[in-house]
Amino acid sequence: MAAASWYHRDISRVVAEELLAKAGRDGCFLVRDSESVSGAYALCLLFQRHVHTYRILPDDEGLLSVQTIQGIQAKCFRTLPDLIGAYQQPNNGLVTPLLYPVHRPRQAADEDSDGEDGRGSRQVVSAVPAGEAGVGSWLSAPIAGRTHISQQLHQRLQEQVHSSPASDFMGFMAEYLNHHLQLDLEALRLGHPQLRHLSTALVTACRALHRRIDFTLAGLETLARVFDPPASPRSPAREQVSPPRTTAALDLELLLNKISTVNHLLSSLEKKVLKSLQETVSRHNLALPSVAVVPPPAAKPLAVQSFEVKVGKSQRATLTVDVESGTVAITKRGSGSQEETIPQDKILQLIKYQSVQSKVRLVYDREPQRNLSRDFVFPNARKREAFCQLLQLMKIQHSNLDEPDLISLYIGTWNMGSTPPPRSLASWLTSKGLGHTQDETTACIPHDIYVIGTQENSLGDREWVEFLRASLKTLMAIDYRVVALQCLWSIKIVVLVKPEHERRISHVHTSSVKTGIANTLGNKGAVGVSFLFNGTSFGFVNCHLASGSEKTHRRNQNYSDILRSLVLGDKRLGAFDLTLRFTHLFWFGDLNYRLDMDVQDILAHITKKEFEALLAVDQLNLEREKNKVFLRFNEGDISFPPTYRYERGSRDSYMWQKFKPTGMRINVPSWCDRVLWKSHPETHVVCNSYGCTDDIVTSDHSPVFATFEVGVTSQFVPKKAPGSGPEPLACIEWESIEVIVKTASRSKCYIEFHSYCLEEAQRSGENTFQSCDIPGFLKLGWSAKQLPVLNPILPDLEYLGDQHLLLSIKGVESCESYGECCIAMKSMIGSMAQQFETFLFHRGEETGSMRGWMKVRVPKERCSTRERLYEWISFEEEDAEPAADAPTCPKPPLQRLRYPSWAEPHHEPRPWGDAEPSPAIPCRSRPRSLPEPATGYTNPAYFIFEGVP
Repeated sequence: MAAASWYHRDISRVVAEELLAKAGRDGCFLVRDSESVSGAYALCLLFQRHVHTYRILPDDEGLLSVQTIQGIQAKCFRTLPDLIGAYQQPNNGLVTPLLYPVHRPRQAADEDSDGEDGRGSRQVVSAVPAGEAGVGSWLSAPIAGRTHISQQLHQRLQEQVHSSPASDFMGFMAEYLNHHLQLDLEALRLGHPQLRHLSTALVTACRALHRRIDFTLAGLETLARVFDPPASPRSPAREQVSPPRTTAALDLELLLNKISTVNHLLSSLEKKVLKSLQETVSRHNLALPSVAVVPPPAAKPLAVQSFEVKVGKSQRATLTVDVESGTVAITKRGSGSQEETIPQDKILQLIKYQSVQSKVRLVYDREPQRNLSRDFVFPNARKREAFCQLLQLMKIQHSNLDEPDLISLYIGTWNMGSTPPPRSLASWLTSKGLGHTQDETTACIPHDIYVIGTQENSLGDREWVEFLRASLKTLMAIDYRVVALQCLWSIKIVVLVKPEHERRISHVHTSSVKTGIANTLGNKGAVGVSFLFNGTSFGFVNCHLASGSEKTHRRNQNYSDILRSLVLGDKRLGAFDLTLRFTHLFWFGDLNYRLDMDVQDILAHITKKEFEALLAVDQLNLEREKNKVFLRFNEGDISFPPTYRYERGSRDSYMWQKFKPTGMRINVPSWCDRVLWKSHPETHVVCNSYGCTDDIVTSDHSPVFATFEVGVTSQFVPKKAPGSGPEPLACIEWESIEVIVKTASRSKCYIEFHSYCLEEAQRSGENTFQSCDIPGFLKLGWSAKQLPVLNPILPDLEYLGDQHLLLSIKGVESCESYGECCIAMKSMIGSMAQQFETFLFHRGEETGSMRGWMKVRVPKERCSTRERLYEWISFEEEDAEPAADAPTCPKPPLQRLRYPSWAEPHHEPRPWGDAEPSPAIPCRSRPRSLPEPATGYTNPAYFIFEGVP
């Protein structure tokens, strides 16, 4: 079954509909894995330009049957090909018989080793009459067909030889494909799955490996015997164990056993040598140099920091921040004495000016004048940010809160180039180097959480973790605790946390996905970690995507595979897009996207530090602009040079030429190493630094760092004790919801509602309004009667203001999702209904849009709240024009959802609601470095709001 051409495995619903639309004939069909039921399938059938989806479910005995309309008895089949064959006949309950199978797109096999040439994959969609294409395995093809298969595979091998070192191994494999593959096919057809001829070919090809392992194994065993304890005179001499001499009958099991033996000897040899030396010292009373026991370093108190500022038009002053004592002192230049000292509890607000990046206003309480505000201008924006960060830290340290509102997060990513790291990682772990870096006054302030992602890391797992902990202990005098370690070959992610936060972290999950050759090798792929920090969910993904300038499509596919296959977060949200399962998701690693520009032009722009011109041709930015990858993710401004491909041992020049046995390969300097993030709406996350080091030169990649301040929520405890009477309930009420989704289906739909504030998921009734004005797009509507009233588990305003709702649009017939979204409840709280509008996502794609009216009613006695520590810092725009490098997000008066420009109906679409929208309008997130989009809509698969670029 697995080889049946109409079986497309785990493609998404959107891709399936696109394939059927390309085929374009009534009766075209394909089968994919079900997204809603594990182990089930979805039969997708095209009829009258609409796709009908039927679920194929297994019963307790493993028999398969199609869910059809009522009145048609379900037929059971042992195999999927049997089922498909039966439904090629009419009158079986489907809208039309299965006539034309849509075959899987043919993709050329590609390699993923760094720097090799690759050929773009070609996709061919065809629909041929079902009678002309076998529904069973391709092994049932006649001899002529199997000869053609052998020729195809041999041609694929020849296409890959240019990217692999010339060796006898390829010759053995070519001989097998030409002369022996047909024999294995025939044996397999007759029920003998041993593939005897393949095993013989592999044994012959691996003879050189046998000899090399024999040589290595003998040397290791000799060294191990040197440190064996001496044999007793009365005991027989230890018999030397040597691997048996082998003949041409060597099999693969023997080779694996040898490799296992080598692995065991290597791992145990160090322990054996250490034990032997320790016994020698003890037995002969050898004196060793005494080593002073160094006590663990004490936590470093923060030094008092001073900032030179300008007050008014010309007056100079010094601001002195003492975090430990919790005071800010103001001293005018020339006076010699402090003019005023402000305790931290008197500081009411800190206002940053966006038009003047170095200016800040301090609002504080001073009796009897009450509130007083003063403006200070710092030498540059970095100094202002350092001052604000110190005041924020001072507020946190002196607050009376049991749980934090704000934490600092460090993200690091580095392709280590299979080379051990230098002795010191200080510049990387303290965010020093090039780009947007922190001021020296705050660089050594320890972060609450460190997340370190590496690729091509040759160190052992535990060795790497302890090296990181020791490095942080030396720098910060804190013994960080390990939250998680996840590895996939040489791809590793480590999460470290301050000891005081260890108890606040729960529900830790780890996962990994292979995207290497045929998605079976872990040389490329991703590792992930997720957890709850009190009431806030975090997700972290470290990836290493396909290399090569020409493999943009392959990298996009890697991203989709990772997004679909990583198993992280709450299992109840497993059906939701990975990017919606967490309050904050951080995605980083060696993404391997390159610059589409001649290498000499790139080098010239780098020399002149003209990064904007390079960012305009950055493949990742271009793919994000086309909505191919990382939809709605954010990335900090890039103001550092490309981090790849440097000459090892220096950062003075790029080594863009790579010599291989097949010729010279060009690897243009590129920003391969990136950090992106996506957060729920109306949450607090600020990127404080984004850059790379300039003094770690062991790899051809420079380490990249990014630091964030992130707002977090605590496990809420109601302030009002429960009384004897019934507790007042908060309620979430809906007036209407309207949706447009990209689909060729006419299925009725319902909405599922998920949230941590609900005891269990809720669902709506079927939609009451439905239209298909434009082929390929479906408009749906729900009135208040079909939408449930939701009752949160706690009615407190302070609690509900931190909550989010996850909505999923699902088909009634297939129970599969047409798209998911997230709505923040904070802006919806009140007695009047508020309008919301957002985009729908599914498996990394933007599949539609949603808008509606809702309100969150809170009992009057539960309306008390408090200001978060991160809320006392705000932004203010002066009368001056905004700076060019500080763009603001436009908030146009949206009147309706609209179709893409290419699909506009000839008549005016029905408006959805007449009331003015809420001012909290979501804005499409675009990288600041990207060029402005063209007026024409480039990707018709997605919807946009009217007035939003």
